[in-house]
Amino acid sequence: MRVLQEDAVQLASTLLEQRDSPSAHASLQAHVLVDAELKGHPSHGLQRLPRILTRIEGGLIDPQTEGKAIWRSPSYLEVDGLKGLGPVVAVSALKQLSERAESSGVAICGIRNSNHLGMLAYYVEWLATRGQVGIALSSSEALVHPFGGTRAVLGTNPLAIAVPTANRPMVVDLATGVVSMGKIHHHAANGLSIPLGWARDETGQPTTDAVRATKGAIAPFGDAKGYALGMALELLVAALAGSALAPDVRGTLDADTICNKGDVFIAIDIGIQPELIHRLTAYLDLVRASPPSDANIPVAIPGDGAADRRAQALIHGFEIAPNLWQDLKALSQSTRSLSKGHAR
Repeated sequence: MRVLQEDAVQLASTLLEQRDSPSAHASLQAHVLVDAELKGHPSHGLQRLPRILTRIEGGLIDPQTEGKAIWRSPSYLEVDGLKGLGPVVAVSALKQLSERAESSGVAICGIRNSNHLGMLAYYVEWLATRGQVGIALSSSEALVHPFGGTRAVLGTNPLAIAVPTANRPMVVDLATGVVSMGKIHHHAANGLSIPLGWARDETGQPTTDAVRATKGAIAPFGDAKGYALGMALELLVAALAGSALAPDVRGTLDADTICNKGDVFIAIDIGIQPELIHRLTAYLDLVRASPPSDANIPVAIPGDGAADRRAQALIHGFEIAPNLWQDLKALSQSTRSLSKGHAR
């Protein structure tokens, strides 16, 4: 079924507000989830909302806090998320980073004790629309096997970069695994198989069964190169955020434990330089105009596909599994009924 952005944001916000989230916090978390849907990445969208709600109900997320931030040096911000909603803690930190980068040129923060962020592109785009280069790193549970291995010992460790241009920013957002575990869960929830090469099952054997893959290990992208990058990001995030390493990380895929992964953001202020922005934009246009391998598929810049899908979805809505939409509506209705019962 097809759903409009405003309807999805309203439903998600309502569900969060019913669980004591301030309206501004609920709206931000809802927009981050729905933005993933608009861009064609349901693995980071509304399918994650029921788990977030359960985590709030279980005291594993405090929807009211924005975390506690302390400048440990002129350019380094240390953030204790205090179990807050991931987007709320992150955007609060980004506001401080962006302001500091205006004067220092570069500002960096490490966040621990926060919750799942969703797509990292949201945050680096936030910085890029303010004329700053944005870099984001995050960690996760052990979900990826090393190159030449079979057991999960690394996180998917996503990386996102956004650079401002005269048009929309150039945005890269990728995990160092072949796919995110969220995408495998999405396939499993919808009864879909996965391509061979994405993952191994719990016995270490390659599998196309999405359900078995959720209990196994994801392959690193690009074999040894993706493994090396994932390992570097694993250590970098743990060192800067003071967070756990992958084998000890919990809380992004379950509703039972406090989330102890880490996040790192870097804001780089390049100043208002029209000539630089023009050169960057002209280069991207040159790449887009380069000869394609398939005459029917023009060359694209990272982020073009997501931006185009989002533009269309804002007009026509986005596809969502009917059972997920009905489950979310039922959660809202059951909460209202419970509230009325308590009131009586």
